[in-house]
Amino acid sequence: MHARKPVVALVGRPNVGKSTLFNRLIGRPSAIVEDVPGTTRDRIYGESDWNGVGFIVIDTGGLEMPEAMHTAPGRATPTADPGFTSSVQAQAQIAIDEADAIVLVVDGRSGLTAADLEVAEVLRRSDKPVFVAVNKAESQQLKQDAVEFWALGLGEPYPMSAYHSDGVADMLDELVKVLPPYPAEEEDEQTIGIAIVGRPNVGKSSLLNALVGSERAIVSDVPGTTRDPIDMELTFDGQRITLIDTAGIRRRGRVEQGIEQYSVLRSMRAIDRADVALLLIDAQEGVTAQDMHVAGYVLEANKSVVVLINKWDAVEKDSQTMVEYARTVREQLAFMEYVPVLFISAKTRQRVNKVLPTALQVVAERRHRLSTSEVNQVLSEAYESAQLPTRQGRVLRIYYGTQVSNEPPTFVIFVNDEELVHFSYARYLENRIRAYYPFEGTPIKLLFRSRDRNEK
Repeated sequence: MHARKPVVALVGRPNVGKSTLFNRLIGRPSAIVEDVPGTTRDRIYGESDWNGVGFIVIDTGGLEMPEAMHTAPGRATPTADPGFTSSVQAQAQIAIDEADAIVLVVDGRSGLTAADLEVAEVLRRSDKPVFVAVNKAESQQLKQDAVEFWALGLGEPYPMSAYHSDGVADMLDELVKVLPPYPAEEEDEQTIGIAIVGRPNVGKSSLLNALVGSERAIVSDVPGTTRDPIDMELTFDGQRITLIDTAGIRRRGRVEQGIEQYSVLRSMRAIDRADVALLLIDAQEGVTAQDMHVAGYVLEANKSVVVLINKWDAVEKDSQTMVEYARTVREQLAFMEYVPVLFISAKTRQRVNKVLPTALQVVAERRHRLSTSEVNQVLSEAYESAQLPTRQGRVLRIYYGTQVSNEPPTFVIFVNDEELVHFSYARYLENRIRAYYPFEGTPIKLLFRSRDRNEK
């Protein structure tokens, strides 16, 4: 079994700059950075390294004790639901339990607060190495004032500015010394990225929890609970998989300014990192215009798709309901007729066991490559079986074709004049290719190139 990479958790009260430090450590803007307490609500994972030591960083929601919250009655909170707040705290506690070392991020401008003391008390009970990062200490005076954080009883405070990358290196030099050894390994087999996508509140986080078998993401009835993409790694049938849970995607023009807008951008980047997208549709609501827009996003990125009709347990049905529903879905998603459709319930785990095998099969289809002789056999039969497009007396001639790449499967077809290739004929050729090899769940790209007969 491979050695586990060390884990570093970033914790602290809300709005002290944990996400800014997280982005600094992993070298890309993954976590949402917003001047609103409680913006980061799920644990966010990323990889970092320092002085040749690799480790995983976890960004967490603000860890704030109820007593500390009562000391600041005027403070803005992300939600009035106390159960939601306790879920955020539970997520931070899970991150602490998983970590090999903890970085307590505090606000150097605000100085030591009662909330910092409450968080420090939790961390002392964890019996883990803790480093105090005094963030937002841009001035010399603030750096000197950082000594007050000795009162936390967690050791030396490290004044820094995560935004300007000032002072971060001093803390990292000491942090990597306490991490457990992580032996160098040969490059692991290729990891398959599976993004869970859909409009808000269709059950994406519930599906993620069902697939990984633990409460990794906060599940709530509040639309838009998940704001950041969350990566979870697991092994299924010997294949390494990265599950990417994404924020709910809404139509362009309906995305609110601020946090939700950033969430959509992160979601699109998550889709770009995936091989296949699991498109969730609410069985009670059916395919909506927003679902079609989400599908459009995925197809624009040339990603493979599995359509999951979630909450199937809540639908009244008879022996024909599933067949009729599937037919309706395929009619409404007519531009994705090649995708598999599964009827599941993330809540009751109904058919959830079929999701990953189907996704892996789709990825295998995505990576399949037809030989040039196979491609030309299909093209020759198609050429002889249908009326050829014409334009101003000119007739389309197909010389030959070849598959030039996969992921997605891409074919270049040489013809006498690419302008003679009508959209309907291109679709006809695609269907003939799929009749030979289905490429289930995967878009196919056909590129037509004009070539003189003498160059054939």
